[in-house]
Amino acid sequence: MNVYQEVFLSILYRILPIQQYLEPVYFYIYTLFGLQAVYVIALYVTSWLLSGTWLSGLLTACWYITNRIDTTRVEFTIPLRENWALPFFAVQIAAITYLLRTHLQPVQERLTFLAVFIATFLFSLTWQFNQFMMLIQALALFILDCFDMLPTAKVMWLYIIQICGLLLVCVLQFFNSMILGSLLISFNASVLIARTIQKNLKKGGLLSRLGKLILHVLLVLCLTLLINKFIKKILNLESDEHIFKFLKAKFGFGATRDFDANLYLCEEAFGLLPLNTFSRLSDTLLFYVYIFVLFSMTVAAVIVAFWNLSGSNQVQFMEKMEECTVTLKPDAAYNLIHTILFGCLALSTMRMKYLWTSHMCVFASFGLCSTEVWKLTLKCIHLYTSQRTRVIKYSVPIMTLLYISYKFWPGIMDELSELREFYDPDTVELMNWIKSNTPNTAVFAGSMQLLAGVKLCTGRTLTNHPHYEDKNLRERTKQIYQIYAKRSPEDVYRILQSFGTDYVILEDSICYERRHSRGCRLRDLLDIANGHIMDGLGENEPDLKPSLYPRFCEEIKKNLPSYTIHFTRVFQNKTFHVYKLAKHK
Repeated sequence: MNVYQEVFLSILYRILPIQQYLEPVYFYIYTLFGLQAVYVIALYVTSWLLSGTWLSGLLTACWYITNRIDTTRVEFTIPLRENWALPFFAVQIAAITYLLRTHLQPVQERLTFLAVFIATFLFSLTWQFNQFMMLIQALALFILDCFDMLPTAKVMWLYIIQICGLLLVCVLQFFNSMILGSLLISFNASVLIARTIQKNLKKGGLLSRLGKLILHVLLVLCLTLLINKFIKKILNLESDEHIFKFLKAKFGFGATRDFDANLYLCEEAFGLLPLNTFSRLSDTLLFYVYIFVLFSMTVAAVIVAFWNLSGSNQVQFMEKMEECTVTLKPDAAYNLIHTILFGCLALSTMRMKYLWTSHMCVFASFGLCSTEVWKLTLKCIHLYTSQRTRVIKYSVPIMTLLYISYKFWPGIMDELSELREFYDPDTVELMNWIKSNTPNTAVFAGSMQLLAGVKLCTGRTLTNHPHYEDKNLRERTKQIYQIYAKRSPEDVYRILQSFGTDYVILEDSICYERRHSRGCRLRDLLDIANGHIMDGLGENEPDLKPSLYPRFCEEIKKNLPSYTIHFTRVFQNKTFHVYKLAKHK
């Protein structure tokens, strides 16, 4: 569903007079790399806006590049949806950071809201996980609004922008049911309704405010669940049920035999963030600086939140607050909660670390170049003078830049001079055979990853594809994957025939998989979902039974009559086996 970017690029490629100079694949690659430049520029601008100096933006860009193993996947998996989406997300964060500045003119404010909407819309259009990322963003806005750290009117408009952006994407994706039933739409609608009901939320003393705040949070949570349940009931939506099963099992609220949820659970990318990530980030000093800035800003945030809730008139406390409020302007407060929430997400799910680590570069460089952070730090140790603050503000970032350049510049130059080449002869042989020996109308079945390549390289029709946010497509994929389960040849043939399959591709790397441990191999997940005992030594759940049939992908290679009557091998190499389905009347 998230292929509008490819549709737009194909139209642009045909319109521009570049076809005789540039092949489509290079046009695609250069466009994506150009979008990464937009990404870095957006990070640069965000850091500059927060700190007030371009030096902070330069340090952000240097940290992003030197930590590229942990900040982006574009150099080794170019067409990922996140490589399209994250640049727009960074632009949106930059626009929100500017929007939250005080004393904006009405025209500036309206133009910034427009920029936020466009960036939000493009981010939502290009990545299927958009609603979950924006839900975290909405939670950040909600927390800050509850503690009176952001202008309420701007926050309400940001909620509306998120809803409008998602609904527009829903229309463009032919009324994608997963968007309509998203928690983001339910949550934002609940907040808007709750704020309308509770008029005097930010009035009264400390105990009164705390009581109203607790009531407000409970009201929003209850409304969110009710609205979400109502929408899903009315529209009969089940598109995202596998995600909630995955989350339930991941955080220890019960095991699941659901094939789709286990497919996520067994992927390393959806596991916890590895500890060696922090050692790599520490090599460039990024992690150390980030922790220092995070601690300073969090302390200031707690004090400011308490002050806002208490409404105290004590003169001494007010004087102390004058020191702290400078360090926590609305734009800095938003970026603080943003980095904390996305940090929690990254720690729990490794694949989402790229949302955190790039913002970590922004936040750390902002703190290192911030007058307010150094002022607060020096006052705490009784060494504050305005001149000393100014010297430290510039000298420490410059020394950090010199250290990074000295240590990492030679390695970067060596990498740039190194020429690499794609080498996968078995896959290339398979694709060439498909193009040369099968009709253009042939329909292929196989794994999601391989079929994506088949579609891209040969243009043949597929039985299933990697869009995993639709219940019917998930069920279809599970049925196709029975080629790796313990099923009879008649069952597998019937399943493949029901989807109009002409050819099925079996991969030894899946059939004899060793990358995952027992219980997480694809064949094990299928066995568990089918109620069968897994292969190999180890424990099985007591209610699992032995299968009546051997594993299909292994047994078919023996050319037994019960298999050859339905399947004829037409191609094989060291990795792939292609079988043609018989056309029985």
